[in-house]
Amino acid sequence: MVAAAAILLITMGARQSLGLFVAPLDKATGVGIVAISLAMAIGQFVWGLAQPICGLVADRYGSFAVLLAGAVLLAAGALLTTVASGEPGLILAIGVLFAAGAAGGSFSVLIGATARSLAPGQRAFASGFINAGGSLGQFLLAPASQLLIATAGWVAAMYALAAAALATIPLSWRLVRAAHTEPAVAVAGTGIAEGTGSGPLLAQLRAAAHDRSYWCLHLGFFTCGFHIAFLVTHLPGEVNLCALPASVAAGSLAIIGLSNVAGSLGIGWLGGRYRMKWLLFGVYFIRAAAIGVYLLMPRTALTFYAFAAVLGLTWLSTVPPTAGLVGKLFGVRYLATLFGLTLLSHQIGGFFGAWLGGLALVRFGDYGWMWYADMSLALAAAFINLPIREARPVRAALAASA
Repeated sequence: MVAAAAILLITMGARQSLGLFVAPLDKATGVGIVAISLAMAIGQFVWGLAQPICGLVADRYGSFAVLLAGAVLLAAGALLTTVASGEPGLILAIGVLFAAGAAGGSFSVLIGATARSLAPGQRAFASGFINAGGSLGQFLLAPASQLLIATAGWVAAMYALAAAALATIPLSWRLVRAAHTEPAVAVAGTGIAEGTGSGPLLAQLRAAAHDRSYWCLHLGFFTCGFHIAFLVTHLPGEVNLCALPASVAAGSLAIIGLSNVAGSLGIGWLGGRYRMKWLLFGVYFIRAAAIGVYLLMPRTALTFYAFAAVLGLTWLSTVPPTAGLVGKLFGVRYLATLFGLTLLSHQIGGFFGAWLGGLALVRFGDYGWMWYADMSLALAAAFINLPIREARPVRAALAASA
């Protein structure tokens, strides 16, 4: 769990810091905000598209090769960004290599690698713990990247991200060795109706494709991706429109990351005690309310910091209950693949969040319509999760049988 959290710290921290490079890249290349937004939007989609592929390869052939390839691709994307001079180069560097590399060391592979060694009642907390590593990465890497951009230049900051990506290789080896030495934990005897994950992968995919609950997870996760990609890409631009220094944007991203450490650990703990669909309802509803309050507040540094703290509690807190519900519905044998497919939906939403944000800024001069769309989608996602079928948590089931 610690090794997986440390890997996600680096890969997610790097991804969530990319918005800080938008203005420096625009100044250095002159390609324009829309072109850079498109490159980052493609990166959102590629990151999601690569998730089920990485999960499938990891399920069939093991996790280390996927994690190793991810580290190399992420480092190559960061390095190529420093020499890209036009839109095609940025799309290849940020939209393809950087994103695919980050996917290799992301949720589906890391959670799948640990889940099979844990009892069902432990998986929600483990997912939250790993997820907290990604949030801590945002807290550490966002201000560090901004500091390097301000003092040594954005190229040096990209070099630092490339070096950090390569540092995940020894961590990946440690994770794989631990996963191979820990015994797999059986699901039987828990007193809870949980998917067994038995049968070939194609049979599991067919079962998932006909499962209404699985599609509800996809729709909710689409909204989550739209929300996060819009904010992580365009929050620095929103801060700039408010005539506030760039340090406010970096500080806000760091606060989001730190706050989500608490949010991830908290929701992981709650996931073993309460139905996860109700946790997802609460997370999305809080997001919608937070955006509504933000739109009514004066645009000051304190407003951004408070907004970031509330958002942080829900930022990636959708991941543990979503992964947990996939495990409950279908078991953990193909968790990396099936959860990876939900992450693809997440990143299709992310594509539109990053891309439409840039279009809105150019067309209207601000992000007003994006905020209203974001709030509406979050509210819809809250209610989309309610029809999901879900067995009682392990603790409740055991208490009832005692």
